Parts: sequence; structure tokens; C-alpha cells
Amino acid sequence: MDIVTPECRAFLLDTVRTGKLATVRADGRPHVVPIWFDLDTDNTLYFNTWHTSVKAKNIRRDPRICLCVDDECPPFTFAMLEGIAAFVEDHHASVYWAARLGGRYMGSDQAEAYGKRNSVEGELLVRVMLTHVLFQKDIAS
Repeated sequence: MDIVTPECRAFLLDTVRTGKLATVRADGRPHVVPIWFDLDTDNTLYFNTWHTSVKAKNIRRDPRICLCVDDECPPFTFAMLEGIAAFVEDHHASVYWAARLGGRYMGSDQAEAYGKRNSVEGELLVRVMLTHVLFQKDIAS
């Protein structure tokens, strides 16, 4: 069963927005950073990160993540996605998702260049199996 409703999927994908990714530091403090992301069709979300980034270190220790994507214009809409992250050890998948992310955020003419740039050794592909999604549309209406 897809936990991302069609309306939520459209909100997440029809307009390019960064997501704010939250992970947990070793001392329990939250760590929140903007990321490029994309969704697959089976309750999975993908992003990439450098292997020494704080988010990569946090995910190795505690794979629980939360991503918030919002529209900052009235009447305001947001989606909060929770899930369990894992690193994907597949170079072909890394190239594919890096190109897909590059095309989504930088334009299709840049997809191949970003695919090469963001799938080098040291760059990690992260797959998140979504466990919970909260979608609130037009909350100021």
C-alpha cells in the first residue's frame, strides 16, 4: 500500500522544492539540512550525500530520518515524511539516482553531468523506506 497519497505525491514532485532532512546526532541533538530528494513508486525516497557528512555519520548510527517539505506561501502546505534510511551499494543505482536528482533540480540538460559528479567514490546513495507520512494542505485556509 502506498502511504504517499496522489495529492501529496503531486505536492512533493510537481514543483521543485528542497526537503529539510532531520537526523539525530550522537548526543541526541537534531541535525537539519536542506537536501535534493526524489520519490520512487513504492514508498521509497532517495537522496545522496558525501560519506563524511554529518547526516551520513548520523544515519550510520541511527537510520531514522524525518523530511519536511513545505510551501512557504499562503495558504501554506507541508508534508512530513518519516522513514528508515539505508545506504545503497550499487554503482548503477547511484549514477541513475544522481542523474535523476540533477535533472530534477538543475534541469534535464544538466542531468548527465550531475549524475557523473554525484556518483563518484565517496558519494553515497541513500534509500529511505517511508514509514509515516503527514500531509497538510492549505492550512491557513
